[in-house]
Amino acid sequence: MFRKIGIFLQMIKFEHTVFALPFAFMGTLLGAVTVNHSMPTWAQIGWVLIAMFGARSAAMGLNRLIDRASDAKNPRTANRAIPAGLLKIGEVIIFIIASFALLFWASSQLNSLSMKLLPIAVVMLVFYSFTKRFTWLCHIVLGLTIALAPLGGWVAVTGKVDAAAWVLFGTIVFWVAGFDIVYACQDVEFDTKEGLNSIPVRFGVANSLKIAQAFHIITAVGFIGLLLLSQLGWWYIAGMVIAYLILFYEHYIVSPADLSRLQTSFFTMNGVLSIVVFSFTLIDLVVQ
Repeated sequence: MFRKIGIFLQMIKFEHTVFALPFAFMGTLLGAVTVNHSMPTWAQIGWVLIAMFGARSAAMGLNRLIDRASDAKNPRTANRAIPAGLLKIGEVIIFIIASFALLFWASSQLNSLSMKLLPIAVVMLVFYSFTKRFTWLCHIVLGLTIALAPLGGWVAVTGKVDAAAWVLFGTIVFWVAGFDIVYACQDVEFDTKEGLNSIPVRFGVANSLKIAQAFHIITAVGFIGLLLLSQLGWWYIAGMVIAYLILFYEHYIVSPADLSRLQTSFFTMNGVLSIVVFSFTLIDLVVQ
């Protein structure tokens, strides 16, 4: 049983939760303090955590299920659970249904707007996995999907969407899309051969890295906009500076001629960035 649980966690890349979860909690904290002028309750934090786990598990399960044929052909992904025969399709389907049920349950414990917006989240979670088949804008769609985490956290504690929430949403859209473009550079040859779409396939690696840089400049501007629209102060500014240095470094270590440190740029640095921004936001709000 424990081995099977481990395989499921490996399938959904549980360790990659570090990308979205800190920003989901950041949206929760900012919404509570900015709108309600108080910290979120532990119950609200718990339901946001459960909703996040359900949403991300369902999305990753769907992605692995839908992409199982192409994953089997790609040497980089051939050892994933489904193509490697470690999980049966029926098991993955049950896992996806259970994950969506968890998301619905958690959302029902929050507020009416959370439930009203839930169908949009479900559609985006399902839709993303098909986008590489027909558009090179798939990275933007992924950004729109993952950015629902901080927006959902905000809605969970406020029951509404404010200007600051939209700025946070947009900031995360371009952050995710930027690093996903960098990540996709390693699969250009395979995606081209299989007829799959991406910005690297459409514009080439060199131009794609420039596009990713432009997206992350928008992210940097978004962090400043969030500062202007919220009650954040010097601690947040310190975290923002560190985040800018991280963004600069992750682009510095990747070039069209050398993608050898792409995994460091994609996973390590972006995971650190999300934790840093959330941690300094938390400190800022606590010490006020």
